[in-house]
Amino acid sequence: MSASSPAVAPAPSRFSPVVVIVVLCLGSFSGALMQSLVIPIQAELPKLLGTDAGSASWAVTATLLAAAVTMPVTGRLADMFGKKKVMVASAALLAVGSAVAALGDTLTPFLVGRVLQGMAMGYIPVAISMVREVAPVDKRAGAVAAVSATMGVGGAIGLPLAAWIAQDFSWHGLFWFSSGLALVVLVATLVVVPHVHDAHPAHLDVVGIIGLAVGLCSALIGISKGSEWGWDSGRTAGSIAGGVVVLLAWGWYELRHRDPLVDLRTTARRPVLFTNLAAVLIGFGMMAQAIVVPQLLEMPEATGYGLGQTILEAGLWMAPGGLMMLVFAPVSSRMITTLGARITLAVGATVVGLGYLVALFLMSAPWQLMVASLVASAGVGIGYAAMPTLILDNVPEAEAGSSVGVNGLMRSVGTTIAGAVMAAILTSRTITLGGHVIPDESAFKVCFVVGAGAALAGALVCLLIPRHRARAATTEPEPVASGV
Repeated sequence: MSASSPAVAPAPSRFSPVVVIVVLCLGSFSGALMQSLVIPIQAELPKLLGTDAGSASWAVTATLLAAAVTMPVTGRLADMFGKKKVMVASAALLAVGSAVAALGDTLTPFLVGRVLQGMAMGYIPVAISMVREVAPVDKRAGAVAAVSATMGVGGAIGLPLAAWIAQDFSWHGLFWFSSGLALVVLVATLVVVPHVHDAHPAHLDVVGIIGLAVGLCSALIGISKGSEWGWDSGRTAGSIAGGVVVLLAWGWYELRHRDPLVDLRTTARRPVLFTNLAAVLIGFGMMAQAIVVPQLLEMPEATGYGLGQTILEAGLWMAPGGLMMLVFAPVSSRMITTLGARITLAVGATVVGLGYLVALFLMSAPWQLMVASLVASAGVGIGYAAMPTLILDNVPEAEAGSSVGVNGLMRSVGTTIAGAVMAAILTSRTITLGGHVIPDESAFKVCFVVGAGAALAGALVCLLIPRHRARAATTEPEPVASGV
């Protein structure tokens, strides 16, 4: 079977393709929102949940880990059983997880809810791979761009939205809000998204799922907790090394399995491999901004470089960046059509890097950091659509969901590494103010330089991706829809 899928006609539906794409965008936005939902209340979680700060930090870590593991698994399940079924299940997980977190007043049920919310992010890669089955051929690039952009928009809009709800209502309200939003997504997906006969029956690789989960969790926990545990501690080294060993054994097993969770031979194809490597670097570059800029905005003015903003104010300064991603989604679509996804991704990564360089020289006022955030966000908006387009152009239809899921995993790996690296930099250069140790100005500048370097390295990797050559359509039957 060709790696490039034929240009099939969009699946029939009683709703217009635009309405279906809006639902896919809403579902992806809801999943991405979970990343930043607890940031405004993170400092208060130990008191709210009756636990210590180290345990409370798992409220963020557990969600990111669950999302990283779930994305390729969900994509594979979508390839096997059909995309609509998996998106409905993901929306249901989000509703249940949000309700569990809302009802929890202690750490254990709260973390269970957060893990379920992270698992619901599997909706995103499935929605992206669904686009080419519901959008007209000439609108697919724009539709992929729109759905992809909502990943960044959810994270950017989530911060001020969560800060407002937590400030004016209660922290439980954050999760009741996300539960209600999840129910809307669940009903909309059931009613609006057409059921497409896109299943490719295969045996479920349970051992592969377990191996991926154990290896990823061990490695990513070691990376994300390195600053807290100490990079020279046996706990950190053992966690990372153990995860790598398990992942190597998992890869050996997957290469010999008849129906692998992830077809590593497809992943090793040069276009897919370099796209995923670029995803790690660009994910790093994107996350560095989300970590560093809010801290600089909220740093006390007494430092001489801090901008003294509240959490809500900092979120509002960051929010326009999310809207910028949406604004540049159609720009990305036109660039993909005229220049190709490879060049578009390289341009997007370059613009992200330029955003950091702007921040390096404009960091003395909130509006200046907003300008830098707008530049970087424009790059994210350009690049986010190109990544799944490159993947979908170079994998078989039967592996579309899992391949986009692996690409999402690579972005998650990049964001996790970014969190660890930024934390290490910010704690390596400090001053003491009012008895508290805080990062000094040079630490923030180093973070901006490192973020720019990662994004620009991603742009160079993009240029190693082979130019896509159109292939003859295969005789593979077109997906058939049976209504909604």
